Amino acid sequence: MRKDPPPPIAYLFPNFFTAASIFTGFYAISLGYHHEFITAAWFIFLALIFDGLDGRVARMTNTASHFGVEFDSLADIVAFGVAPAFLLYLYIGEGYGRIGIVVSALFIIFGAVRLARFNVTTSHIEPNVFIGLPIPTAAIMISLAILVSEQYPSMSQYKVLMLPFAVILALLMVSNIRYPSFKKINFNTFHFMRFLVLVIVSALGIFIYPIEGMALLGVGYLFYGVLRAGYYLLRRLMGYRG
Repeated sequence: MRKDPPPPIAYLFPNFFTAASIFTGFYAISLGYHHEFITAAWFIFLALIFDGLDGRVARMTNTASHFGVEFDSLADIVAFGVAPAFLLYLYIGEGYGRIGIVVSALFIIFGAVRLARFNVTTSHIEPNVFIGLPIPTAAIMISLAILVSEQYPSMSQYKVLMLPFAVILALLMVSNIRYPSFKKINFNTFHFMRFLVLVIVSALGIFIYPIEGMALLGVGYLFYGVLRAGYYLLRRLMGYRG
């Protein structure tokens, strides 16, 4: 029995959340312009929530469309490319002249490359991994770096390290390093109890130390992909030598 297509108005719901992600990213930019960096960083987190909702709403209402996919990509480059790069520039890059401009621009350019590559290869890669660091993750790491720096004023002398950190994030986005996609977990082979314990422990840690807990999770996610790639590279080299 064939299902009836959803009414045209239903297609507005997922695109509304996509538009909300763009607006939230732009609002983060305006907050950064007025040097309200902490609030701006949290608004990038809010953009991430809206970005996660649009796809889920589209699948729930059976309103996924090519337009929605393209709209979502454009929203991502604003909310997770331009917004965090602009915050980075105003927060630390502005004081380093052309170096700050280049680093901030590099983050946007490589983020756009990451999105374009994802759009053209998404049907040809493993369903449970991302090739390269996802741009929302990179944006959240910039936001967390700002939040940690503001949380601990004694670390202000190390703020300059955010510039090479942003370069590393940009390079990871266009790399071939594989990162897990928690949207596509295969529960037939997944150790659900281990995952549940990990989620509970992580949630309790974030409840006690919100910024520090999320920062540790983010850094752990970054290192997971790099260490995994290094492990397989080393194993391949050992195999060649053998």
